[in-house]
Amino acid sequence: MTVAFTFPGQGSQTVGMGKDLADNFAEARAVFEEVDEALGEKLSDIIFNGPEDKLTLTANAQPALMAVSIAVTRVLQARGLDLKSKVAYVAGHSLGEYSALCAAGTFSLADTARLLRIRGNAMQAAVPVGVGAMAAIIGLEHADVVTVCAEASAIGACQIANDNGGGQIVISGEKAPVEKAAELATVKGAKRAILLPVSAPFHSSLMAPAAEAMRRALAEVAKSNPVVPVIANVRAAPVTDAGTIADLLVEQVTGQVRWRETVEWFAANNVTTLYEIGAGKVLTGLARRIDKSVTGIAVNSTADIDTALASLLG
Repeated sequence: MTVAFTFPGQGSQTVGMGKDLADNFAEARAVFEEVDEALGEKLSDIIFNGPEDKLTLTANAQPALMAVSIAVTRVLQARGLDLKSKVAYVAGHSLGEYSALCAAGTFSLADTARLLRIRGNAMQAAVPVGVGAMAAIIGLEHADVVTVCAEASAIGACQIANDNGGGQIVISGEKAPVEKAAELATVKGAKRAILLPVSAPFHSSLMAPAAEAMRRALAEVAKSNPVVPVIANVRAAPVTDAGTIADLLVEQVTGQVRWRETVEWFAANNVTTLYEIGAGKVLTGLARRIDKSVTGIAVNSTADIDTALASLLG
């Protein structure tokens, strides 16, 4: 069994996530306390108790989801899991790439929390509310979505943000061209084209100011080569050099999250099991739809921890 750990992105957050872990494991409690200290506020209170609209804010959701992922990771490690010997690769969806890098030792937990707070604030501030939009295109081939984005780009910025696989592609850019691309996708035979209730056009060229903010932040932070290779979002291929990783994280702000290709890369390189570390089961569901030869297993509760350890250490 060749194993990779994957880490979820924005949208997987729920009020109360990670509380079961914090109640049962000192290692998990320590993670939430360290994140609170790094940010100078009780983010853990928002994570465990809400309100939901406050947790959903990009600047909160990003470090919150990372905290839950690292809490799971630290509990597994405290019970005998050696990442380097048991896990071949790590990868994360968008902000989840930071969780993956923290787990693999590229960034400290405190620095990862601060980087994600900067990232969340910068992404929110990059575009005035109402200027940008995102839409999910369901049931259309990648090449066809590229075509409709190119056509819509005649009236403004529009590009693929997330190639999630399983027939789901998210597009992003200025409001009018995104709406135009959604209409064109429907004409081309998409099952559905749904405008998403998001606060900014993530992973589009409009995020350039946020990319510059991350370039500055990443230049100043201490970083180490990861103990296991990271499959970078914008390459869908393994990276092991800390400097290259930082460059790709900057590129990721305006670039495409190539998740379908990431899972396909895993399948082509004999990875049989993807453990989704953290909140929700979104990536586990996507893995199932992308390639049936890969098994996805979500790990986010005390019971999940016991099951995962029995398999990983057995």
